Amino acid sequence: MPVKNRFAELLPEITAWRHDLHENPEILFETHRTSAIVAEKLREFGCDEIVTGIGRTGVVGVIKGKSDTSGKVIGLRADMDALPMQEHTDLPYKSKVDGAMHACGHDGHTAMLLGAAKYLSETRNFDGTVVLIFQPAEEGGGGGKEMCDDGMMDRWGIQEVYGMHNWPGLPVGEFAIRPGAFFASADQFEMVIEGKGGHAAKPHLAIDTTVVASHVVIALQTIASRIVSPVEQVVVSVTSFETSSKAHNVIPQTVHLRGTVRALSDETRDLAEKSLIDIAQGTAAAFGATATINYKRGYPVMVNSVAQTEFAAEVATSIAGKCGFADYTMGGEDFAFMLQERPGAYIFVGNGEGADVHHPKYVFSDEAMPAGCSWWAEIVEQRMPAT
Repeated sequence: MPVKNRFAELLPEITAWRHDLHENPEILFETHRTSAIVAEKLREFGCDEIVTGIGRTGVVGVIKGKSDTSGKVIGLRADMDALPMQEHTDLPYKSKVDGAMHACGHDGHTAMLLGAAKYLSETRNFDGTVVLIFQPAEEGGGGGKEMCDDGMMDRWGIQEVYGMHNWPGLPVGEFAIRPGAFFASADQFEMVIEGKGGHAAKPHLAIDTTVVASHVVIALQTIASRIVSPVEQVVVSVTSFETSSKAHNVIPQTVHLRGTVRALSDETRDLAEKSLIDIAQGTAAAFGATATINYKRGYPVMVNSVAQTEFAAEVATSIAGKCGFADYTMGGEDFAFMLQERPGAYIFVGNGEGADVHHPKYVFSDEAMPAGCSWWAEIVEQRMPAT
């Protein structure tokens, strides 16, 4: 591992940072403590510029190399926010905040980028500028978009941007990546089916919205099975079914449905949205009911640039000896917004066996951090070699 020795030395310190962040999780844009710690660490390291409040609570740090004949500027991004869920582990540093947990490893991502920042500030063995991006609200808040909307890319002249996520099931310290579409778009819908309420003993006098909504749920599955091409990926999931009445003898007037739609191309995303609306309204109409749909687009498809993905894989191979080819994931990732503005790549670093992300017993592997830190550092040193 190219910078293994230094990060092995730093591992106890980086681990202590992560454990502190894990004990004190913060959700969405409320990363006030986390952001303050990040900014203070960057000052301690001697970064050339530290700016807070980008994307509400985001932090940007700038480190200049020993020289700048290349004029290159590379962005490195880590997310900082936790999830609104209860932790069910026996860790000595488990969450002290009721209803909040770092169940996706963003505490580890932040700690790894801080570790790389300390190393890069010490050595500055590169020709160009690195921009460290610490982002809030990845878990559904669109913090990456807000940082971009605040003009981050243009303000610091970022030319390429790189991101990383730990991945349970991949051996600790190994890497995996893929070019092109990697993470799915993530949209949400809410739907109100309205019929005619009535007495459960007189269904012929009502328009039974429970029956109508049930047909809608089943019919929506044909988007994947009969409308979208079998070689394309799409997921349509109805995740909530709520009637307006809880009584045993009442046919409800309305049913509320909620769910998510995910796709790996813009074309499939458009087709799925149109089909969902058409199917719901048409099915409801067939029973004499109506369907009102509120469809909200969320994170776009995350697309890795080909050249930057090849480079990221080469760096990973130089560290771990190989880099695997990752499968698609239908999860959403708001690093997609940054990749819409600049070419770049997003990579997995192995977290080993154990509970998956977003599980109450998920545990980030501290042993993965030297590999992650090294990848960050080598991205900078190999992409902008010292003259």
